[in-house]
Amino acid sequence: MKDNDIKRLLYTHLLCIFSIILSVFIPSLFLENFSILETHVTWLCICSGFVTAVNLVLYLVVKPNTSSKRSSLSHKVTRFLKCCIYFLMSCFSFHVIFVLYGAPLIELALETFLFAVILSTFTTVPCLCLLGPNLKAWLRVFSRNGVTSIWENSLQITTISSFVGAWLGALPIPLDWERPWQVWPISCTLGATFGYVAGLVISPLWIYWNRKQLTYKNN
Repeated sequence: MKDNDIKRLLYTHLLCIFSIILSVFIPSLFLENFSILETHVTWLCICSGFVTAVNLVLYLVVKPNTSSKRSSLSHKVTRFLKCCIYFLMSCFSFHVIFVLYGAPLIELALETFLFAVILSTFTTVPCLCLLGPNLKAWLRVFSRNGVTSIWENSLQITTISSFVGAWLGALPIPLDWERPWQVWPISCTLGATFGYVAGLVISPLWIYWNRKQLTYKNN
């Protein structure tokens, strides 16, 4: 494992964090009374768009999984459409799970769905960018000792931290503090966002700290 690879991973993660920061400050320049709490639905849409765009650009530039095979245009189009279908399936699946765990079924349905979108942005989009619409690769990466690169190690950490953050964000909702961020699903989306950012920061540091112990099958 080369230190340059870890540095490249760190720089890409910093850009992902920067995209979230931009989603907070840039809209306020163009939208009146914009804030994360007061216009939470708008922010969820903008944040999801920013993070997805940055992930796609970084994938095209960095190309962590470079394949020696040249694919045809039709193959690329098919792959893109499959990725879109996977993303939509992820959004609807998360939405159903949230409802089963107590989210409002009819009331605040848009907010619940956008929570599913932002969580899919933090988890499914990186999987699609790195692994493509390949469920076998997904199962391999998230199984024990299944990773083959530092990028997949990082994917594990950021995905898990996003889920943990979303779960922790749900804990304050039943409490009678009467804070504006306790309204569904603001604390959950903020928790997922903080969890995603924490994973982006922690994963390169963890990989660097354990670089001598980490071995990959393709190395």
